[in-house]
Amino acid sequence: MSHGPSASGGALVAAAPHGTSHHVPHVPVFTGDTRAAIETIMARYPTKQAVLLPALWMLQDARGWVSEGGLAEVAQLLELTPAYVKGVVSFYTMYHQHPVGRHFIQVCTTTPCNVCGAEDVVKALLEQTQCSDLGLMSPDGRFTVVEVECLGACGFATPIMINNAFVESVTPDSVPRILSELT
Repeated sequence: MSHGPSASGGALVAAAPHGTSHHVPHVPVFTGDTRAAIETIMARYPTKQAVLLPALWMLQDARGWVSEGGLAEVAQLLELTPAYVKGVVSFYTMYHQHPVGRHFIQVCTTTPCNVCGAEDVVKALLEQTQCSDLGLMSPDGRFTVVEVECLGACGFATPIMINNAFVESVTPDSVPRILSELT
């Protein structure tokens, strides 16, 4: 299974459940309504560079991750170098640099949450989603589980984020119910 960029600027995406990977070329994101939306945002800022984070969010929202082709598209759109855009993408952990599951699950494993059982929550999530390890996509493409340093909810250990939804007080026993509610 390969998550890296291809020589042509497209991306090799995670393997299909049967174990084969296939090349998917980059399809431009900033066309039609998306182009109009980014131009509206650009009009509010003094420079195109100031729009980099929103543009990356729009790209990731449309494609699920920031591929090399997507990175190049944003760089061209904002008249920045691909190296500059790559530097920003690699600095911020909120941007996915490889394909992730449809449900991106972040588990707080900071000390207060670990004391309250975060490691067992991680173990339950990995088992229930069939993700073979942290950061990898499940065979069906539905899930990716990662550890994060803090979700800012120490009073509700163990908190998790599923995409942009916050879930408080997760236990290993509540994991199957939480996952069953995801479409």
